[in-house]
Amino acid sequence: MKKSILIFSLLSILSCTSNDILIEEISLLYDNSNAQPSLVSNNGLLSLTWISSDEDMNAELNFRQYKDKEWTNHQKIAMGSDWFVNWADFPTHAISGNHVLTSYLKKSASGIYTYDVFLSLQKLSGEKIKEDFILNTDGFKAEHGFVSIVAKDNDGFFVTWLDGRNTVDKDTKGNHKPMTIRFAEITNGGDIINEVELDASVCDCCQTSITNTDKGPIVVYRDRSEKEVRDIYLTRNIDDTWETPAPVHNDGWVIYGCPVNGPKVVSKSNNIAVSWFTVFEGKPRVNLSFSESYGSSFGTPIQINDHNAIGRVDVAYLNDKEVLVSYMEDDGFDTYLRLKKVSVDGKVSEPITISKIDSGRNTGVPQLEILNDEIFIVWTVFENENNQLKTIKLSSKNI
Repeated sequence: MKKSILIFSLLSILSCTSNDILIEEISLLYDNSNAQPSLVSNNGLLSLTWISSDEDMNAELNFRQYKDKEWTNHQKIAMGSDWFVNWADFPTHAISGNHVLTSYLKKSASGIYTYDVFLSLQKLSGEKIKEDFILNTDGFKAEHGFVSIVAKDNDGFFVTWLDGRNTVDKDTKGNHKPMTIRFAEITNGGDIINEVELDASVCDCCQTSITNTDKGPIVVYRDRSEKEVRDIYLTRNIDDTWETPAPVHNDGWVIYGCPVNGPKVVSKSNNIAVSWFTVFEGKPRVNLSFSESYGSSFGTPIQINDHNAIGRVDVAYLNDKEVLVSYMEDDGFDTYLRLKKVSVDGKVSEPITISKIDSGRNTGVPQLEILNDEIFIVWTVFENENNQLKTIKLSSKNI
């Protein structure tokens, strides 16, 4: 694989919004194709993973941090030529204390969607603890992916993923059994413990999401009923017991296939916010709903989009009472990546247009995080015949 060359430059540009908010673009130039970003902010640290691949489909998983208002040199976490690299099912990571846990996908057989989840655990310094170990130990040649990871405070990690071990079998009608969602803990030594199935029937290829509260982890995902209702569900671990999954809201969206458009959950103390894509009365929507009771119940969904929603949402808390939501929408002429501030009392700001954006798969799933008073968004653009990462930042004080 060619060695990636990273060049940083900081360009200030004025966004074309009614707010005249200053957006700074961080230019990232590589000699390979770069995509599938995962951006994480936790305990005063901002970090990014992404995949760099060459024309022969050799892939590298890279990691770096944002320190002292600049990105550190990147670390190569793992590499291989047998990876499953996909715009929607991308690697993710989390930082717990001085430990970093990253995920990536490897092919397990010749089928298009037969792949396993692999993990790598190391210290922030780059010292390896446990490399290239498999998360799903079922041994079935099936789809395993759409991973979400969150720190278990400073004591390891919580992980959730879609697991297709049951799909290799058929039911009495001759149909393949449904996808499941599972959960496990990863210790600081790399042991996989407390693995459990959370739901026996979920949507096949929507991203999952996980957050950790002071009462335990919460997992949010797209469910799949026998009647093909594919609403967003939530399950909580309270007092070391997983509750029965329940809908965040009964949208009643019936779709005979996976929309490849997962939800996002974030928490701040007892406050939980979930944003998701759905279709209501035939119209695509981006919704947001708040809970002030650790997710035991949620308020009426708040519509975020003004035009034709594409979704691919992310959400982050600004403070105890407000969140930012990033989303994609199409006004009939162009597609835009936009940002809105939403308060728990239902007040929604005017949209901030971050960028005109490609509505296709090359864009991936834009990533939103807040570090101190700065908002960061990362997505994928197609430039010079390659995918490249685009990163912008803006001040939360002006939102």
